[in-house]
Amino acid sequence: MTDLGYLALNIALVFAAYSSLLFFAFGKNPQSKYIASASRAVWAGFALITFSSIALLYALYTRNFQVEYVAHYSNRSLSWFYTGAAFWAGQAGSMLLWAWLLSLFSVIIISQNKNKNSELLPYTMAVMTVTLFFFLYLLAFKTNPFAKTPFIPADGTGLNPLLQNPEMIFHPPSLYLGFVGFTVPFAFAFSALLSKKLDEQWIKSIRRWTLFAWLFLTIGNILGMQWAYVELGWGGYWAWDPVENSSLLPWLTGTAFLHSIIVQERKGMLKIWNISLIAITFALTIFGTFVTRSGLISSVHAFGVSQLGPLFLGFLALILISSALLLYKRAPLLRNQKRMGSWSSRESSFMLNNVLFIAITLGVFLGTIMPTISEAIYDNKMTVGTAFFNRMATPIGIAIFFLIGVCSLLAWGKTDARKLLRNLAIPGVVTSIFVVLFLLFGIRNFTPLVALTVSVFAITTTVIEYFRGAAVRRNADRISIFSAILNVTLRHKRRYGGYIVHLGVLFLFLGITGSSAFRIEKTKTIHKGDTIKAGKYQLVYQGISTTTKGNLQIDAANFRVLNSGKPVGTIKSEKHYHPNFQPATEVGIRSTLKEDLYVILANYNKTSQMATISVLINPLVIWMWIGGIVMVLGTLLAMTPNWKKSV
Repeated sequence: MTDLGYLALNIALVFAAYSSLLFFAFGKNPQSKYIASASRAVWAGFALITFSSIALLYALYTRNFQVEYVAHYSNRSLSWFYTGAAFWAGQAGSMLLWAWLLSLFSVIIISQNKNKNSELLPYTMAVMTVTLFFFLYLLAFKTNPFAKTPFIPADGTGLNPLLQNPEMIFHPPSLYLGFVGFTVPFAFAFSALLSKKLDEQWIKSIRRWTLFAWLFLTIGNILGMQWAYVELGWGGYWAWDPVENSSLLPWLTGTAFLHSIIVQERKGMLKIWNISLIAITFALTIFGTFVTRSGLISSVHAFGVSQLGPLFLGFLALILISSALLLYKRAPLLRNQKRMGSWSSRESSFMLNNVLFIAITLGVFLGTIMPTISEAIYDNKMTVGTAFFNRMATPIGIAIFFLIGVCSLLAWGKTDARKLLRNLAIPGVVTSIFVVLFLLFGIRNFTPLVALTVSVFAITTTVIEYFRGAAVRRNADRISIFSAILNVTLRHKRRYGGYIVHLGVLFLFLGITGSSAFRIEKTKTIHKGDTIKAGKYQLVYQGISTTTKGNLQIDAANFRVLNSGKPVGTIKSEKHYHPNFQPATEVGIRSTLKEDLYVILANYNKTSQMATISVLINPLVIWMWIGGIVMVLGTLLAMTPNWKKSV
């Protein structure tokens, strides 16, 4: 079956080449029989890639260790749950998943646009099939998931224990859904340039696709942060690693794009900017794939050195050069007919929002690639640490979150100064009260004080704006406030979904601020019966216990936990010993709305029962995960059609 899976990939490659050529050649005649033939080839390619994916899954679940990929990423003791995750644990499998998702999205686009967008569809599909051809070429000739081993081992190496975590079941596919999803809006934008259909139709066609891609990129990043926090045992969730940065970069530009297309829809402005922005976003998804698969940029998350780097750079160059040339050629058709509003207008705040997002994108991008560039030019690898990224991102991030609060108070065109001051009154009072409270609680450091103040201001203005519309509806229809909230939310899902997303982002920012600025850490070597203190917590060490689960050995340091002298439960931190892999640390975490108690077992001796323990108190961390959930709910609301009937 694996041989048939590889054969199916090669046939799908031929179909991708065939369909892309026809879509480009006959794109000006959407009703041509050749366009219909190309569409059927896309469906056939999807069926073939689906068969290849099933073949690889079958090889994994039947433990076909003759397949090199299966032998490397699974073994006989691996559970069925994590055996499925082995599909995308390695380079070849993840590339196959990418190709399958791209082929799935292609057939969905053909089905969705059967009776609309006839002038945009052929060139849109041309871009998507060219992209699919690129990935299928890599699978067929550079990173074959069905390659055979020279001999059949008795058992496989197994899946890295660090990847045997629920977050890692969903984190990679979520990122791939986001990365691949951004192919669709880019393809429509490129099609608009080729076909000269440069009105707002392509924007309307891709709004939900953009939200879909942004949603899953958000989910993927949040799950990756949570995985790093609970699995890697260092007490943090973001280390500015190149692979982490590569998933953040398209999220930043995608967020900017979601804001700027609102200006184009409302005012007919920023046409060149929006097409440039979605081209950059798509290019950054390819760059992110290049980072993890080239081996040219060092990362603990990368797959290692491979032959794919130059090919990805070539494809990236093709995207950027072709987009730039088309933009230059179509520039006269894209010039704005209207001027930007005053500095106090909502469109001006959106533009400033975009500038800030591009600034932070540029900073992260340069910090990511500079070590590689310096090594190539000067044969001396520059070190770009977290301090650089933090210094660069903190002021820009605070400005962005401040804009979230201000933007909701601004009107399109021009904002009346008196009305703005009146709307600022309640948020100003609430924020001032909290500033006094922060000072009373001893918060004196300038940066966290400003960050917390901005968080309170932005959350207050967002909540007030959400309820202001509901209050108007309640008074007009004489209904309860709950019914009014439900009514305006269902009638204006895009606007109120945006408010909810903003609240989620602000909760995330609050968690980042608290855990970064006010963390307490204590490391100590202790014996059984000793107590380690951190903040208000006292942890009484109960010793090391050992258990086994199959071929897994677990050594756990056990503690009794007291908060200000009162018992609040127990906590343990573990070391897991798997065959073929280094020991893995499983941290102990006790979460509340206020803070996380985070315990790391660093070193220990079972004979003497001595252990070196690190205890961290991470304030407000749970608000990051709450913020992620709120962001997802808000995006889902914004994606659904408006509900027209009153409650």
